[in-house]
Amino acid sequence: MTQSLAIHGGTPVRTEPFSTWPVFGEEEEHCLIKVLRSGKWGKTTGEEVVRFERRFAEYHQAKHAVAVVTGTTGLRLALMAMEIEAGDEVIVPPFTFIATASAVAEVNATPVFADLDLDTFNIDPAAIEEAITPRTRAIIPVHLGGLPCDMDAIMEIARRHDLTVIEDAAHAHGAEYKGRRVGSIGHMSMFSFQASKNVNSGEGGIVLTNDDELAERLWSLHNCGRQPDRAWYEHFILGGNHRLSEFQGALLNVQWDRFERQAERREENGQYLAQRIKSVPGIHPQARSVDCTRHAYHVFPFRLDSAEFGAGREQFLKALSAEGIPAAATYPVPLYCQPVFQQRAFGPYGSRPDDGSEPDEAAAVRCPNCETISYHQGVWIEHRLLLGDRKDMDDIAAAIEKIHENRAHLVA
Repeated sequence: MTQSLAIHGGTPVRTEPFSTWPVFGEEEEHCLIKVLRSGKWGKTTGEEVVRFERRFAEYHQAKHAVAVVTGTTGLRLALMAMEIEAGDEVIVPPFTFIATASAVAEVNATPVFADLDLDTFNIDPAAIEEAITPRTRAIIPVHLGGLPCDMDAIMEIARRHDLTVIEDAAHAHGAEYKGRRVGSIGHMSMFSFQASKNVNSGEGGIVLTNDDELAERLWSLHNCGRQPDRAWYEHFILGGNHRLSEFQGALLNVQWDRFERQAERREENGQYLAQRIKSVPGIHPQARSVDCTRHAYHVFPFRLDSAEFGAGREQFLKALSAEGIPAAATYPVPLYCQPVFQQRAFGPYGSRPDDGSEPDEAAAVRCPNCETISYHQGVWIEHRLLLGDRKDMDDIAAAIEKIHENRAHLVA
């Protein structure tokens, strides 16, 4: 006999809480007290940030790392290191956090939106190719949810058109593409340590590169335009103070000690959950090819095709929540539909630059796959749920199966 949905008064599949985030303990407390008592609270006098930069770069198979105050700052500095400027175009996906595109506008360049692959949620290389113009200078692919993009195709496009590739790996700590860690495949990469991320210091970010010249520029840009081994009050380029603090560096070093075990658990649970739910009609977990040799699972994304499933996304999410499973609609609005891009409010205080462009340029952008995912089908589950045990995954799957069995009762 089919059980009634919890939203209609039935017994929820799950009543106990899932894993919380962040994970911390006495180690974090001790490291912060150690920095406090050292009196060395800034990167220029301490050792924690530099140690973390070295560890993170080595793990991700990159020569250089520059830790900064936010991931957004990291993207902006990466673009500045490439001397991206007014009149240049940078290709970005429309299905990502705003920073991927706003960083482009912050350096006076123009973000150009290229559509997604419907199954992977990642930027489609064919759409990148179509978006290239004589003004294109760079591509910022986003490893959405921690799934590596099709980097071979993207790097080949970049090679043919002489473009720079900056990997937005804010979701992708430890992810692998064909056995190679993301973050060292493009010319530069950015990872985020914002509070929700898989490695977390509250706020923060890091830029990786294997290019010595770019590394020197990044270091100078994040350190007030200084150069190593020169005087403190010598400034050679227009940089700023974007350095990470020693408190954050200490937190990151302890969080990093926890990372590998957590990453293995997310990978194991993410693959298991995808196998459990993919047979439910209308449920399409993010497609993963053999090229992805490790998924970071910052989120577990899937599509809900309402025609196949028998109920819409809003109804599904309400029912899932009632069954004790927290989930959310993925980025619910494509970036090009956000007011800042519709109105081209890129100047100081929200004003539009007088560059001769028309405000309806953004209104003409259409990325059908992104709109399908954003407006109708996209759902994701936070990575903290994947830190649990096999029973947790079974509960998530059981709730989805239960809702499908009772789908007729959800139709208004």
